[in-house]
Amino acid sequence: MRIGMLTQWYDPEPGPAALPAALARGLASRGHSVEVVTGYPNYPDGVLAAGYRIRPRSTEEADGVRVSRVALYPSHSESMSRRLLNYGSFAASAAVAGVPASFRHVDALWVNYSPVTIGLPLAVQHLFRRTPSVVHVLDLWPDTLAAVGLGSDSGRGRTALRAVDGVCNWMYRTAEHVAYISPGVGEILAERGVPRAKLAYAPMWADETLHKPTSRPEVRGYGLDPNQLAVVYAGTLGRAQGLETLIEACGRMKRSSVVCLIAGSGTEESRLRDMAARIGADNVHFLGRLPRDEMPALAAAADVNYVALNDHPLARVTMPSKLQAILAAGGVVVGSLSGDAASVVNDSGAGWAVAPGDVGGLVGALQEAANLGTQGLAGRRRAAREYYERTFAYHQGVDTIEKLLISAARRGRGA
Repeated sequence: MRIGMLTQWYDPEPGPAALPAALARGLASRGHSVEVVTGYPNYPDGVLAAGYRIRPRSTEEADGVRVSRVALYPSHSESMSRRLLNYGSFAASAAVAGVPASFRHVDALWVNYSPVTIGLPLAVQHLFRRTPSVVHVLDLWPDTLAAVGLGSDSGRGRTALRAVDGVCNWMYRTAEHVAYISPGVGEILAERGVPRAKLAYAPMWADETLHKPTSRPEVRGYGLDPNQLAVVYAGTLGRAQGLETLIEACGRMKRSSVVCLIAGSGTEESRLRDMAARIGADNVHFLGRLPRDEMPALAAAADVNYVALNDHPLARVTMPSKLQAILAAGGVVVGSLSGDAASVVNDSGAGWAVAPGDVGGLVGALQEAANLGTQGLAGRRRAAREYYERTFAYHQGVDTIEKLLISAARRGRGA
């Protein structure tokens, strides 16, 4: 089958931005012809990746996949105007120079629905070729905009939210299937009028070449003593993560065996460093952003991995990609989470979930982990990996999306 993939994010961009490339490779390995339209890589810092130069359009072959890249404004700024320019420039370029050239003969189209501006090139493809599509809801819009305050206090903002909602509803109507990555998102889509017959649960996976079980080294590095409980947070340091809870909890445990390693950067980094210094949390160490190839060593050094989202309605249906990564590596999880993500932690048996902002609950969970020690935590590590293989494994994810694309193509031919 000839498959088109429309996504702003793609390899060599890291983390969740790399998942579409894994899907493309998986589909190509099963004998499908795969064409991708994407942007020039600049996630997560808005800096163009080495070896790339922005042009109106360029093509490359990688792992049996033909990738067409179109021009965009590289940015991942906190500035709303720059972020919208990034999204909008890709959408316009993909509509003009991407899909008309690349998707002439595809049988079905997989669409990464985030950001919602992807609706413009999708509309061009739908208007001229009526290609059946699978729209994969990886972030819920317009809720994502509302979560950062757009539309809360101005007429223009509310108008923008209504416009985005209209684009979303159009994509749902025209798609043969609407896939979603967490149960709560599926329920919201059904409440918004998407027929349940169209809806399909298709959770995302981890990069299994990077995140896999490893033995704890005798010398862990990072200044860790053998008897210390290493709590590791790796990811963005932003408002949505609510890392104040972790720092305050570790500050209360500074005379215990708990040591916290925070790897990453973001808009809240300076404030979080200041907070740790102010409360005397000298057992919290900021490592900065580490290279991708160092992440397995950090994961192996960890006794417990911290995952958190703030207490926002959208967070209750969000499935943070780092949760799958931790489970894939057989990691123990302590999460300040609610909703779907908390259910995964509890159902997997991989660790503990406490309510966002519950410092006392987090202290209790970390103390329980410390009391169990390395041997006591081994069972939770096994449970984590087993749950990942049952629920999030890469081959299962590719199976699910392949079946949806085949179904979409058949429906399209029938129509």
